[in-house]
Amino acid sequence: MTHVITQANRRRLVLDHQGQRHEFTALWLRERSPDDETRDPYTGQRLIEAAELPLDLAIETAKVADGQLNLHFSDGHHSTFGLATLFDEQASESPRRLWDAAGAPHPEADFATALEDDSALLAMLESLHRNGFVIVSGVPTDLDGMQPLIDRIGPLRRTNWGGIADVKSVANAYDLTMTQRGLEPHTDNPYRDPIPGYIWLHCLANAAEGGDSTLADGFMAARLLRERDPDAYACLTRVTPSFRYCDADTYLESEGSLIELDSRGEPVRVRYSNRTERVPALPAEELEAYYAARKAFYQLITGEELTLHLKLDPGQMLIIDNYRLLHGRSAFHLAGGVRHMRQGYVDRDTTASRRCVLHQRLATAQAQGEPA
Repeated sequence: MTHVITQANRRRLVLDHQGQRHEFTALWLRERSPDDETRDPYTGQRLIEAAELPLDLAIETAKVADGQLNLHFSDGHHSTFGLATLFDEQASESPRRLWDAAGAPHPEADFATALEDDSALLAMLESLHRNGFVIVSGVPTDLDGMQPLIDRIGPLRRTNWGGIADVKSVANAYDLTMTQRGLEPHTDNPYRDPIPGYIWLHCLANAAEGGDSTLADGFMAARLLRERDPDAYACLTRVTPSFRYCDADTYLESEGSLIELDSRGEPVRVRYSNRTERVPALPAEELEAYYAARKAFYQLITGEELTLHLKLDPGQMLIIDNYRLLHGRSAFHLAGGVRHMRQGYVDRDTTASRRCVLHQRLATAQAQGEPA
């Protein structure tokens, strides 16, 4: 049973549905009216100019019947909404699972299956969204072996280093990634705008001594910092250092907080790159607070409480959410053999789009009794 209540001079609508309260404003409902006068039936894009609607727009009548909400607005417009659609608007996205080392997941996918089957590809993308990473097995050990799966999602994000690039020790390395030293937990390329959304790290050979990969959930680190040191958390959401990468042919610079919040005040992106960070000359007290807060965050992301250790085998690939996870590696020695990785980037918008489209497509097929 759904009960309808209008309030505040009929400019708000409250739906009490199965014990849950849902509140909507008249203007929000009016500009989202699903009728053909308000929205183009093919594109779904708005035909009216929402900014021209009267600010005192009210709901004259509101009735619920057969799962539909029928509204009559003070501008004379009538509209009918499906209740399920309205409630879906207020539903949050599929939840993320934050984890520490003790409770770390081990999400897996098979390359060939995800390449051929939409359900398997969706499962891989849902797992990536939920956990922040997924390990894909059975990837061809060709130089561009990951490319066919990227093409199912892509496009590949090209940078000044090209498309899919080597990650191995070289002489006269242009970046510390291309040496044998260990790498502290970090997020990639915070000096770019936009920052690459997902890292695809494909193992061709990993016989060197050491070179284990590490992962830490930056959103879990942010949560723990907020609980244990609220002042440090507030500082890292407030101060915006810059990040810079330069070589003979490239100059890249951007800025942003180490913990970036969304409109609801929840972490939506973490940045950490000791190699490229450049803190501005802030007032002394602010700098002291920032350095203490950064140290507290660093101790979390490098501590064993949050650090997951793994070593990729040839033919395995690690896909990492670069807005959420921090990754690193232990030092390695080539006396034991070769360590050769290939790395590419795929942007966040195309990955999210693919996941949403597959979800809608498969849900529609299931509802119609069609094979997925």
